[in-house]
Amino acid sequence: MRIAILSDIHGNLAALEAVVADFKQRGVDAVVNLGDSLSGPLLPGETAQFLMAQAWVQLAGNHERQLLTLAPDARGASDTYTHSQLTQVEFSWMASLQPTSAFGDEGLLCHGTPNSDAEYFLETVEPSCVRAATQHEIETRLGDVSAVFIACGHTHLPRSVRSLRGQLIVNPGSIGLPAYTDERPYHHAIENGSPEARYAIVEKRGDRWSSELIAVSYDHESMARLARLRGRSDWECALQYGCVGANKSS
Repeated sequence: MRIAILSDIHGNLAALEAVVADFKQRGVDAVVNLGDSLSGPLLPGETAQFLMAQAWVQLAGNHERQLLTLAPDARGASDTYTHSQLTQVEFSWMASLQPTSAFGDEGLLCHGTPNSDAEYFLETVEPSCVRAATQHEIETRLGDVSAVFIACGHTHLPRSVRSLRGQLIVNPGSIGLPAYTDERPYHHAIENGSPEARYAIVEKRGDRWSSELIAVSYDHESMARLARLRGRSDWECALQYGCVGANKSS
């Protein structure tokens, strides 16, 4: 069993198409999408149409929830643009998605953690930095989940760890946005340092699950130009360099 794990597409259709072409070449038995699929200044409507045509397991992320529930004056710039580009068809599709899902008898899929679509699973934000979560923090966020493998997204950082109970926890990283800043719970930056689209393949051999974290090159410059045309220099820099503006190379 080989499963392609996708997450955090953020309307970047060019990156998504490159990832799909890549995992088709590698051969997979199933595909799952962990959410935050549309929000951003790129191609939310076109990305929604692509995803709606797929027979994949798909989740809602925090941005799907925000697009469906936040008042207009509470939306950020990315959600505001995305909301303006969608029709009732896309909103109905988003409303049908859940934030967590079992995968067969052994897997659990979630956007953030099993209990929250907005919580970091494998990272911890402190006032001065973002660091890898400790084993104790991971166990606390895992709770009483007994699944053999758990797939999570939200942080855009590709990482694979084992719980103290031996469970495989995989974050595939972000397909569509390799860097961003956030103010919660403290101001912090997430940076992958390169523009590739990220995803993972989780595979069961015998009775053991393993993972491969994959970076795929694509025409990121076209998406950076589109972000610039939309007036989003922050996204332009993230898509071009994989880092936030203040930290890009001179």
